[in-house]
Amino acid sequence: MVLTVTATTQKAGMPDVADPSRVAPKDARELSKLFFEQLEVLEEGTEEYSYARSTLIEMNMTLVRFAAGRFRSRNPEEMEDIVQVGMIGLIKAIDRFELSRQTEFTSFAIPYIVGEIKRFFRDTTWAVHVPRRLQEARGQLARATEELGSRLGRTPTDKELSELMSLPEDEVREARLAANGYNSSSLDATINSSQDGETVLQDFIGAEDEAFELVEDFHALAPLIAELDDRDRQIIHLRFVEELTQAQIGARLGVSQMHVSRLLSRCLARLREELLASD
Repeated sequence: MVLTVTATTQKAGMPDVADPSRVAPKDARELSKLFFEQLEVLEEGTEEYSYARSTLIEMNMTLVRFAAGRFRSRNPEEMEDIVQVGMIGLIKAIDRFELSRQTEFTSFAIPYIVGEIKRFFRDTTWAVHVPRRLQEARGQLARATEELGSRLGRTPTDKELSELMSLPEDEVREARLAANGYNSSSLDATINSSQDGETVLQDFIGAEDEAFELVEDFHALAPLIAELDDRDRQIIHLRFVEELTQAQIGARLGVSQMHVSRLLSRCLARLREELLASD
């Protein structure tokens, strides 16, 4: 550990730590007491106060890495995010710690750090949003299933789980269903690899929805239909919206079915021609 003295730290009565992030945990505990003593007497917003606070944060980063290590198995790819979230807990602990508590800062800070990390997992790792009570019930359900499974030597029933969890059976079933939303798989996830290439998940569950093409056609037809005269628009509406037969349309308009057929064919031919020309 390297300590130096600068005008700022000398004035505030604090040691100047050259690289706070490399201070050993044992030394950090002793130095933290000195810096907390200064935080209590320094005015917030001053250069000395900012130095003491930032040094405390850097010196105690090992607490964050220690706490984050407990969650390494949850998702190793998120370790950087977990550490960043843990830092928020550390900062909250530093801002709220008081020496008068007669408690080690380490014991005070760990619950803050772990709490922030757990909140991160609770709020951000569900693939599908479910109510908070079901998120919490998922963990309880997993523990109860493991306990009863080892005790009974088989998969426990919903009734057995509800008795152990002190929850109604319908809530146990709801929690089991909600647990399916915890993880998700990418549509590009590889299912099988061979010489012919890779088979991905979307090859099995994906399908082309023809309705999308209809939506596009409707949008393209709308301005063309608007250009028709009132009678032609009425015929189109009666045939394709009200789904009347040509005979019913003729009776409604007072013309023959044959005349309706000619008018309808002419309208459709015009719309088809204009639609193809716009592509």
